[in-house]
Amino acid sequence: MRALNQRVVIVGASSGIGLATAKLFVENNYDVVNIARTEAPDGIVDLDILADASIEGSLTAAIDHAASEGKIDVLVYCAGYSLASPIEHCENHDYRYLFEVNFFGAVEAMKAVIPYMKEVGGRIVLVSSLAGTIPLMFDSIYSASKAAVDKLAESTDLELKPYGIRVCSVRPGGVATNFTFKRNVYSDEQIGEYADRQHKAVANLAHIEQDGMEPEKVAKAIWSVVDAKNPPVKKVVGAKNIAADAAAKVLPSGIVSFINSTRQE
Repeated sequence: MRALNQRVVIVGASSGIGLATAKLFVENNYDVVNIARTEAPDGIVDLDILADASIEGSLTAAIDHAASEGKIDVLVYCAGYSLASPIEHCENHDYRYLFEVNFFGAVEAMKAVIPYMKEVGGRIVLVSSLAGTIPLMFDSIYSASKAAVDKLAESTDLELKPYGIRVCSVRPGGVATNFTFKRNVYSDEQIGEYADRQHKAVANLAHIEQDGMEPEKVAKAIWSVVDAKNPPVKKVVGAKNIAADAAAKVLPSGIVSFINSTRQE
């Protein structure tokens, strides 16, 4: 896929993994379009299109706009939202918003871009998470959304392969970005008797993230998928995460749950 005049649309290139990905694609001679609620900093991208992944039709209009400015060779979906709450007390509008951003936004972006890719092929990369395999306590809706993203990638890769379109979910573990500090954490008053356990789980998750890999490492993984002649449908990022993902698939679920609960508490 590496060539001059290639074009990537990144949903969420204004910060974090998306911004690191935008910079790497610019270095590799891609024209970069950012679709997000805020513009990318420092004029890094060629085109900013403001849109909100939680609003139906917003991403479709943005991708149509991007396509009117030129072809689309790659779509990278980086938009994400995290919510820390016991399932018992999780508010309807919060868990629905999370799925709108993390999952349904990805579906809408794919639906919008596929007609533009079918003639010449392309790559679609969905940024998922190891949480889709190894669930996060008090972040159950986030974990569920990432598991859904992984299955979305697997299924649609089969559908779209005949058109030369490949789909991959890239699955990092903890990444040191401001995503940690944007998490919607329910207050003690909202969650009552769960408060102490949630405090520990959220603090440990923040530690895992802020001591984790830099977003540039995830960006390199995204680039490797786009640049590959025969890309994998799922790519776990980081040696420790690859080992954890493999262990979670072969160990009995009870053992995985026990290890995960002790790790998060």
